[in-house]
Amino acid sequence: MIQDYSIRPIEPRDDAAVAAIIRTVMPEFGADGPGFAIHDAEVDAMHAAYAQPRCSYFVVERDGRVVGGGGVAPLVNGEPDVCELRKMYFLPAARGVGAGQAMMQRCLDAARAHGFRRCYLETLTGMDAAQALYRRNGFVPICAPMGGTGHHGCDRWFIRQL
Repeated sequence: MIQDYSIRPIEPRDDAAVAAIIRTVMPEFGADGPGFAIHDAEVDAMHAAYAQPRCSYFVVERDGRVVGGGGVAPLVNGEPDVCELRKMYFLPAARGVGAGQAMMQRCLDAARAHGFRRCYLETLTGMDAAQALYRRNGFVPICAPMGGTGHHGCDRWFIRQL
């Protein structure tokens, strides 16, 4: 990742910026209707949501401005050794500069530190750059969703061993 960017754990002061990023990026990919993470209650209180046990959320900052984020948490209604890579979104200014790879590594390291053995994620057709990143990092497609995230709008699912 280029030197102008840094990744750090989310703080309460980041909640509004992260919510704005989620609400900006998801519609770019048609992911603003029912069944998408944009409607999750945690979007407006990400710091509190990820301050729970076995959860971590990080933000990408450039020049003091939050330009992306991503995290891990236990998969809702999933097996105890499975986490979910969640809400990993970047503004255009943070795309194509290595921020996604750096965030992926930070999240997978956190997942291992929390004791997870597998990492699951949900995405959708059209998020081609994201899917390429997932595949480069050892995620493999699976045929059906896992757990009970409520994100029935997603049509692509991946998992990897940690």
